[in-house]
Amino acid sequence: MTPRQRRLEADHRQLVAAFAGHSQIQVQALGPVPPERYRVVYNLPGLRLDEARRVTRVYQHIVDLYLPAGYPREKPYATTAAPVFHPNFGAHVCIADFWSPSQSLVDVVLQIADMLQYRVYNVRSPLNAVAAQWATENAHQLPIANIDTMPVDPVVTLA
Repeated sequence: MTPRQRRLEADHRQLVAAFAGHSQIQVQALGPVPPERYRVVYNLPGLRLDEARRVTRVYQHIVDLYLPAGYPREKPYATTAAPVFHPNFGAHVCIADFWSPSQSLVDVVLQIADMLQYRVYNVRSPLNAVAAQWATENAHQLPIANIDTMPVDPVVTLA
């Protein structure tokens, strides 16, 4: 088994353990195990532009994660099923300016959850300049939610 295959298997086990039964985040492996693709459904508030180009809240987001051949040296690639109005969302999601192989996929999933809620955003190097300007002008309204999505550690009891 290659180091990459071991990492993919470890990531899969961690994702399953962290998000099984999670109320706001569901993670689905796409393809054979160990998967190189995941679909993550976030039931969290976020923003989108409506047909009239007004900023509106939406409460569900679908993000696809793809682990390239160079992963974990190369960062995961994330895209959304529908547009998200956020400075760091565009054709893809800017999950990190500086990727480190020590970051876990659980960390990436949680980071995107914080980004959707505007708990985390970067207006200095945006993928969406309009959203960056809006975030700068409306910083007093941010974050739009403050939902802690950290997985709860299981309770272990000894018999």
